[in-house]
Amino acid sequence: MESIIPFLWFDGEAEEAAKFYTSVFQNSKILNIAYYGKVGAKHSGRPVGSVMSVEFELAGREFVAFNGGGRFTRTPAVSFYVNCDTQEEVDFLWNRLSGNGSFEQRGWLTDKFGVYWQIVPEIIGEMLADQDTSKSGRVMEAMLKMKKFDIEALKRAYEGKDEE
Repeated sequence: MESIIPFLWFDGEAEEAAKFYTSVFQNSKILNIAYYGKVGAKHSGRPVGSVMSVEFELAGREFVAFNGGGRFTRTPAVSFYVNCDTQEEVDFLWNRLSGNGSFEQRGWLTDKFGVYWQIVPEIIGEMLADQDTSKSGRVMEAMLKMKKFDIEALKRAYEGKDEE
């Protein structure tokens, strides 16, 4: 098996979404755009010459965006989990991806295309896995109160310096 590629279904916004996502993440680019011909257009109900699919890379990982119509909807059961090293990275991605979208809880957001993202400081995994359950418990309590993660507040909770 060569690779597993996330495939995103859109109702006409595949190219717009791919361009947006590649503008947000470093090491990203559009790889290929395919258009509906007569046969595909007839079968799908999409116009001849309209964008059928866009292959693109985000942070070096390949994705496909497909304009298949409004037959399917998204669910938070499938999301893209982005590990962040710094608060600046968390803030940047949160602000860019959540524009015209909605905020969820605990690092989750929905972008303007209805795609679900989790913007998560990498350090959370280490803190929650700590064998000292008082430390990991304080982090969990702090985390459950947040929408966008605050790394310094999580560190303070981990160290027991405050209960925010």
